[in-house]
Amino acid sequence: MQAFWDALTLNAGYNAALVTLGAAMLGFAAGTSGTFLFLRKRALVSDAVAHATLPGVGLAFLIMVALGGDGRNLMGLLAGSAMTAWLGLLTVEWMARRTRLGEDTAIGAVLSVFFGIGVVLLTVIQSLGQGRQAGLEDFLLGSTAGMLFEDAVVIAIGGALAVAATFVLRRPMTLVAFDPGYAAASGVDVRRIDLAMMGLVMAVTVVGLKIVGLILIVAMLIIPPVTARFWTEQSDRVIWYAGALGGIAGYLGAVLSASAPALPTGPIIVLVSAALFTLSLLFAPARGVLAAVLRHRQFQRRVHRRQGLLALAHDEPIREVYTLRLLRRDGYVRGDGVATDAGRAQAAKIARDERRWDIAREVHQDAGLTGRYDGLTPIEQVFTPDEIAEFDRLIGGPRQVEEV
Repeated sequence: MQAFWDALTLNAGYNAALVTLGAAMLGFAAGTSGTFLFLRKRALVSDAVAHATLPGVGLAFLIMVALGGDGRNLMGLLAGSAMTAWLGLLTVEWMARRTRLGEDTAIGAVLSVFFGIGVVLLTVIQSLGQGRQAGLEDFLLGSTAGMLFEDAVVIAIGGALAVAATFVLRRPMTLVAFDPGYAAASGVDVRRIDLAMMGLVMAVTVVGLKIVGLILIVAMLIIPPVTARFWTEQSDRVIWYAGALGGIAGYLGAVLSASAPALPTGPIIVLVSAALFTLSLLFAPARGVLAAVLRHRQFQRRVHRRQGLLALAHDEPIREVYTLRLLRRDGYVRGDGVATDAGRAQAAKIARDERRWDIAREVHQDAGLTGRYDGLTPIEQVFTPDEIAEFDRLIGGPRQVEEV
């Protein structure tokens, strides 16, 4: 517990603090940038981008070795991965636009081919004297053991630039994500905005290779936006909620990894992100599973209550035990099943509302208005008191019925 607290308060050592802050910044950048791929329903693009970085890592290493270096310069490796990732993006975009192949097929082809080339290059590198200790395989699943201050600066700058670009382009990207046809008609260059979305994902993927690796970075790009969607209906908020959730997952994942050194940082970050998704899936107040169950139970109670009151209004027996229990709890019937004064008054109102709706359909002939009646919505929420009084006049009843 002490080790966890030290890691949580950034007192577990210099390297652990660097990794924790770097992971939090990466998580925030990944969450915000990945939101638009999620809204655009292009989550698999991030997978293609991630796998397309591997050949660039291998080629950059070989080039730096050929130029007399040791091939381990992080900036050089990231530059190489960015080049092949961008080439992969352009290939996917060209295949989807210029051929009859669907985008998913293009993504699958690019993903497998580029990853295969990358694995071959890594195998060749490992056969070289310089490559045996290169540690390039760490780019697959991430490795933070030897993370330097310069690495953290690269991650911070790259993540900050990605977040800034997301903020600047958020409106056209949101428009393209929801309605590309309308965006094109409004003068937005949909192709360029799509490329900008994928470029942001590429940037986050490249800077995240050091911490979580090319395989797991996909989860950092997709899980936080999906989680954020449970908590809000507004697209602007989804962006920043996703960033916050990604940052929390990165921070807590790095803390857990630092407090138990045998645990790898990248996979733990992804598992924390998955845990946040699960909690949101179950307990989000509007879209969570528990909220949906509670709404369904409430709807059932309203249906049973209405049917029971209609039965009281027509002097019919109530045979459903659950309905009787509800009416007793509300004070509409006594323990022996006989209606109380309040129950009779409410039953009379329910029956009169049924007749009012029948008149409303005849008077308005407006399916959009009268179609709002579901048997449960009070008529007072749809029509004005004057309109209800007119319905009462047409059915020959009192002009207003007092609701109990």
